[in-house]
Amino acid sequence: MDFASVPMVTSHDEEYDYPSRWVGLKKILERSGPLSHPDFEPSAEILDIIRHKCKVLVIGAGGLGCELLKDLALSGFHDLHVIDMDTIDLSNLNRQFLFREKDIGKPKATCAAEFIKKRIPGCKVTPHYAKIEDFDADFYETFNLIVCGLDSIVARRWINGMVTSLLTYNDGAIDQSTIIPIIDGGTEGLKGNVRVIIPGMTPCVECTLDLYPPQVNFPMCTIAHTPRLPEHCIEYIKVLLWPQEKPFGPNTSIDGDDPSHIKWIHDRAIERANEYGIQGVNYRLTQGVVKRIIPAVASTNAVIAAQCTLEAFKLATSCCEPLNNYMVFNDSDGVYTYAYQAEIKKDCLACGRIPQKLNFKSSDTLQKLVDYLKDDAALQMRSPALTMQVESRNVTLYMSTVKSIEAATKPNLRKSLEELGIEDGQEIVVADVTSPQPLSFIVTY
Repeated sequence: MDFASVPMVTSHDEEYDYPSRWVGLKKILERSGPLSHPDFEPSAEILDIIRHKCKVLVIGAGGLGCELLKDLALSGFHDLHVIDMDTIDLSNLNRQFLFREKDIGKPKATCAAEFIKKRIPGCKVTPHYAKIEDFDADFYETFNLIVCGLDSIVARRWINGMVTSLLTYNDGAIDQSTIIPIIDGGTEGLKGNVRVIIPGMTPCVECTLDLYPPQVNFPMCTIAHTPRLPEHCIEYIKVLLWPQEKPFGPNTSIDGDDPSHIKWIHDRAIERANEYGIQGVNYRLTQGVVKRIIPAVASTNAVIAAQCTLEAFKLATSCCEPLNNYMVFNDSDGVYTYAYQAEIKKDCLACGRIPQKLNFKSSDTLQKLVDYLKDDAALQMRSPALTMQVESRNVTLYMSTVKSIEAATKPNLRKSLEELGIEDGQEIVVADVTSPQPLSFIVTY
């Protein structure tokens, strides 16, 4: 990261700089040590760079995000932005310590920013009550670091695709000024992980997609005919009843962050639970099943956020070698940590520069190709839309996200690749919610 061209942000926090405020950081930044990075040059100016010139984006203001904002602000990062699309619920208050009961119903990003600014003098926090998809490349390229506290694999893949799309190359070499590192933290009960992603230089999210645990799915026969758990009742409403009744319109998908959607599923799930004598369906469980939420543990969030902040500090100052490049944490039986180096995938969808090959038979149907894009562990797409170019015009092979286009292209799913004019070596372009940019594939027979 090059901060030389970034203008110094004027600040009034000098009035809060009592003599001992930064003494700990100065001991690290103003002298060398056995763990210092080879390129580290101790200087009193480094602290000012962190405080006034390093712009950091925090994605997520939940359990992990609250810890991240607090740790980053106390570590001297005083130009923070936070994005979160959620509002505060009563169930958040046991671990998301930046919020109070009076904040229920308000945007998490706004309340978190106000709390940090009030408690940590001189820290500027800009909230964005929005989805990450609401911003374009011009927004993201203004940041020096991105720190993620997300609970969604799709969101991780999207922001990963965004930063890799910002890379530019000169004679095959990456322009260093276009690299925006990502520090990604994740927690799952008493387990957690931290990874450092240097786009174009270290493995990205797509390179190691198969490391993420598969989602738990209930057998269709169980949820439809022999439900035994409250989760079975909720899943029945989500998977079977919602598509049949279309409660919010024919083109409306379930939004786990929309209270009206969750309430509708909750109410119908209670009716089904009563029918089978099942207890335990409540609003919180309904939201957890719909959003695939895993119970959070405050201590795990604290540990993972601390490690993320340490890695952000090391990248911003070069005071020490950064994590290389994946750390796992587990305190379910004692405390265990392990770091290892994940490897770049040469044909990675995001950071690889060569279109990935898809090997099929010419007699295979388009449905088989679509299913492969969804089911393959290295792809895991949600609703792929496929197009190809024929004689300088784009031909849509299949798209499910727009109902009128789906109706027109659905018959193609039964046709063979040969019938659709997909030749050996044909390039097809696939758009999906997991990536901000369309992805190119080469079909080979």
